Amino acid sequence: MTTTTPTARAVVDSFFARFGGADIAGALELFAERVDFRVGGAANVPWAGRRGTRQEIADFFAVLGGQLTAAEEFTLHTTVAEGPHVVVLGRSRFGVRATGRTFTNDFALHITVTDGLITAYHMYEDSHAISAAFPPVPAAADPGAAPGGSAQGI
Repeated sequence: MTTTTPTARAVVDSFFARFGGADIAGALELFAERVDFRVGGAANVPWAGRRGTRQEIADFFAVLGGQLTAAEEFTLHTTVAEGPHVVVLGRSRFGVRATGRTFTNDFALHITVTDGLITAYHMYEDSHAISAAFPPVPAAADPGAAPGGSAQGI
């Protein structure tokens, strides 16, 4: 029996179906063991940063679930796929548990799929809106703080 490798678009569609259905374990199965995973953001946004393993990505999703309320909006409005690359544009709105504030986030994702698994996940989001919804990081705790105590975002 011959098995075919799913297209990059099919893998990304499956990822969002699983993520949207709260099947995080199933979504994680779609990532390779080593992934170039990047989410830019300010120091006070707990999920911002780089990750490289499936376990680190599991931690990322755990942080999202612990920090944010259920999505008030989560819409994917454009998906473009070419070869191993898929770009997804969307909009989300979440609340931050620690502050009670909400943020609206227009985002873009560039996902690369190799041999049926996600090998790169680069999130570009409204880091200003997200950072404003979280408590600030004290200047002494923020190594990227500029003179005067304001944090420098990525």
